[in-house]
Amino acid sequence: MANYGGWKPYVPVAERRKKAQQLAARATKAGKTLSPIAPYRGAIAKTFWGKAWCDNLEHYSDYDSRLPRGRTYVRNGSVIDLQITKGKIHAQVMGSSLYEITIEVAACPERQWRALSADCSSSIDSMVELLLGKLSAAVMGRICKPGTGLFPAPKDIRFGCNCLDWAVMCKHIAAVLYGIGARLDQQPELLFTLRGVDPSDLVNHTGANLSGAGKVPASGKLLDNAVLGDVFGIDIDTEPFADAGTVRGNRTRKPSTSQARKSALTTPKPSVTVKSARKGKVATPTAKSGPAAMKKPRGNTDPGTSKTNRSVASQKPVARPRTTSKSAKRRG
Repeated sequence: MANYGGWKPYVPVAERRKKAQQLAARATKAGKTLSPIAPYRGAIAKTFWGKAWCDNLEHYSDYDSRLPRGRTYVRNGSVIDLQITKGKIHAQVMGSSLYEITIEVAACPERQWRALSADCSSSIDSMVELLLGKLSAAVMGRICKPGTGLFPAPKDIRFGCNCLDWAVMCKHIAAVLYGIGARLDQQPELLFTLRGVDPSDLVNHTGANLSGAGKVPASGKLLDNAVLGDVFGIDIDTEPFADAGTVRGNRTRKPSTSQARKSALTTPKPSVTVKSARKGKVATPTAKSGPAAMKKPRGNTDPGTSKTNRSVASQKPVARPRTTSKSAKRRG
């Protein structure tokens, strides 16, 4: 058997995947739940939070020599379990054997978080907008700012792996760190859990006090009614309004519809008497003094025409002499 100086021989990817599947099956029978990073090709992270995490790792030169091997491991599905909790990450990576990785991340300092919240809260309108990463360039730059942003610096991270590699960051730890970026694509809220902060502090709360229950302004900031009237040139009535119940009680009720109909039926109407026409005279109406006498005649209102009609109507018809039978015989 070849001697590798204490190092275990290289295990192909296909064999590692087979071992990972067998281990996952055993864990399922034992009642444990694993949360693996599925194998994939292409970019490790695709959303804002995942990309920002990976960019933050690659920004520090302390990790340059170990990160490339970690990218290969995470892409081929070697990270078979990844659990993220407050300030701590526990993972299992399948290599030549199964390795246990523990990563501790310091919580975001309270003073640093307050400053970050004050700078970003006025530009983020909702929690959905925050978690989806739909942020302005200024907010993204402030969150990702090294040292004072949300992502941890190298001094905030401590690693631990049970492999034989003497380096502080082995390839298994690097694979787990990249696996965090892939997990943040699906669950970005885990970053806030890891740093021990509340994401709602970054959301704008300007509409929380719109109910009118806010603070009452100081008396020195209120204008007197007289001063306010002089400013606008108006008289301000300072008397209190009348009670609504009293005003309602003093109102006179309008008569109902049935009462209005009865009064209309009992009201006497002006009578008009018409004399019968005798001997060819035209009957003229004589009305009692009252409102009806003041009514204007309908139809043609021309005064000349009305006078002519009256003169014609007042003339007596000419009576023709009746002829008797005797006079008729005499004429005959």
